[in-house]
Amino acid sequence: MITVFENNQPTLQEAQKIVGGLVELVRSPENPDWQVLVNEEGLIEGLPFNKEATELCGTGIVGPAIILKGDARWT
Repeated sequence: MITVFENNQPTLQEAQKIVGGLVELVRSPENPDWQVLVNEEGLIEGLPFNKEATELCGTGIVGPAIILKGDARWT
């Protein structure tokens, strides 16, 4: 449940489609150069637990997540 972008930035609309709603930026303590995008209302919507993203971010993540690396990072 993780989509990775390394060279091209997704548009806001693309990111919203992947995460299934409003986008929230979460940081990864293990990878400070990465940006992790998740559904801002994932808990309210009852999205499923995302073990892989949770381990990456060190906090509970639900629903699909997007990792932005390198040139794909949002500014």
